[in-house]
Amino acid sequence: MKELTPQQVQNYLASHQALLLDVREPWEWEKCHLDGARLLPMGQILSHIDSLDKTQPVVVVCHHGIRSRQVARYLDSIGFETVINLLGGVDAWAKELDPSMAQY
Repeated sequence: MKELTPQQVQNYLASHQALLLDVREPWEWEKCHLDGARLLPMGQILSHIDSLDKTQPVVVVCHHGIRSRQVARYLDSIGFETVINLLGGVDAWAKELDPSMAQY
């Protein structure tokens, strides 16, 4: 598992076909989310794990990077090939890359 800053994730996504997996709750998603992300709340990961491709790179996102780190570690431990955690989550993304993004 890797942990990358918002700028590093943005660069990575520009050159890789990765799943951007948002593990926040629906109410958080409604406030803001990254374009192209798929919402799958942390509490639903186990019941939907078979819908994820272990060979596709996955960038895991949450609000501050804590829940996403837990999910990323789990995905890594069960054999996902490339797993990246967004350090600082959407909060850091908004502050560093997209000040127009709603913050909460």
